[in-house]
Amino acid sequence: MLSRVAESVFWMNRYIERAENYSRFIDVNHQLSLDLNEEVPNQWLPLVHTTGDYELFAKKYSEPTPVNVIRFMTFDEENPNSIFQCLSKARENARTIRENISTSMWEVLNEFYLYVKNYRKLYMESMGEHGDTLSMDLSEFLSTVRKSCQSFYGCTDATISHDEVWNFALLGRFLERADKTTRILDMKYFILLPSIHDIGSTLDLLQWLSLLKSASAHEMYNRKYKKIDPTDIAEFLILNDTFPRSIIFCIQEMQEALEKISGLKEGLPRNSAQDATTVYLNRLRSENIKSIFDKGLHEYLDDIQIELNQIGSKIVERFFTN
Repeated sequence: MLSRVAESVFWMNRYIERAENYSRFIDVNHQLSLDLNEEVPNQWLPLVHTTGDYELFAKKYSEPTPVNVIRFMTFDEENPNSIFQCLSKARENARTIRENISTSMWEVLNEFYLYVKNYRKLYMESMGEHGDTLSMDLSEFLSTVRKSCQSFYGCTDATISHDEVWNFALLGRFLERADKTTRILDMKYFILLPSIHDIGSTLDLLQWLSLLKSASAHEMYNRKYKKIDPTDIAEFLILNDTFPRSIIFCIQEMQEALEKISGLKEGLPRNSAQDATTVYLNRLRSENIKSIFDKGLHEYLDDIQIELNQIGSKIVERFFTN
């Protein structure tokens, strides 16, 4: 398989997953903001910190108002991680490898891109007319984004051979998903809560509930735990090996995809990407939530992000660098 094809498939899926996660972050925060009074500090700036794009945001916008943050994360052409830009890049990657993906995948992605492009045009026109008001149905738009991403995943799984192309798709999808799960956890634990005195308050519980909803984890969490508890939520999103958005589940899927791509069954030598993923997965399996909190959740999540970046670099070095 050509490294060019593998790289395009990998990044196409990372961009789709990133767009879906951004739609989750924005929509849940939008709903949460409706429940909070004006005395609560700004709940939108943490989203920009979460994505790692604060410096670019600060250069373009004077205030982290809801409208500015939503525009930056959703439609801004100068933000390489906005939903619009993610879809533009995913579509371009798909266009260059049309012969390696199904017609159904291309149609779903192309229609998705055109929908967002058209909505962006209407949104920007509305902004011009109404200043800083949110005049369009944001929640409906973000819901459509999530459903379109899920349609793309389902179409991918159902219409292409489960060979190297499919495994590179999974690799990109789950690497990106693991990263975003760490970031949404870190946002809540380290940034959102105004004061240590607010721990256990109604605001605190509302924010933890919104975090679960950001990961579409609320119902599955309720099946396992009886009440909203920060320790249980962290355990569920880090160490639950059956929930598809938990960090350990994502690493398990990455390991399996790498084993298939690398031809382990054929007796080929292991590579650094496989080794790094396996070592880290074994370390995760040896953890428990007490040991994680003893280290400090923020510090632990930082370590996960570093590990994921290193695994990503090894994947690029092994498979995409000529």
